[in-house]
Amino acid sequence: MLLSTAYFAPIQYYSKLVQWHDVMIEQFENYSKQSYRNRCHILGANGELALTVPVVKASSKKILTKDVRISYDTDWQKLHWRGIESAYNSSPFYEFYIDDLRRFFDRKWDFLLDLNLEIQEEINTLIDLDCVIKKTEDYVEDLNGIIDFREGIHPKASKAIVDPDFVSNKYYQVFSDKWGFVENLSILDLLFNMGPDSLIHLEKSVKG
Repeated sequence: MLLSTAYFAPIQYYSKLVQWHDVMIEQFENYSKQSYRNRCHILGANGELALTVPVVKASSKKILTKDVRISYDTDWQKLHWRGIESAYNSSPFYEFYIDDLRRFFDRKWDFLLDLNLEIQEEINTLIDLDCVIKKTEDYVEDLNGIIDFREGIHPKASKAIVDPDFVSNKYYQVFSDKWGFVENLSILDLLFNMGPDSLIHLEKSVKG
């Protein structure tokens, strides 16, 4: 399975880590904007909210994902932290996990890929997900049987690939009485609402 990097990736993304024990993260692609590479979606009292990591504008039109730098011209970490706190401080497992995630909003990373990979490692540990993750060593178009989801999991439905292996199962959400069940949010939503049962939910999200 070949995936893009992602910032607090959506549930569909983590279902792939459950489905495939060996996963490669693409780092030599041309960076794609307006994707989960630098954003996640959470659910708060006012509805779905996108949290976006600002990146430094490249000097040319194309830049490799591994070379994308994070911009700190605005205090986006404080904004993300407040957004997450507001959305989930009344969720069942917020207090149980929030201290493990605090460092991602206190420290500064130079590169987006490095931040995302450390987040992924931490989330895998918290939900007890056993998965071998490696970075690609070159960009390859002919994948010889490797499942390619680098562009398949996308916040815009028109750009996402139809995924026959993923089913969106309902689970408890803090604001479901107001907004109904909102599908495929950030793994943060599942973690704070379902806690130790997050892995079981992800396993049920894989068809077959």
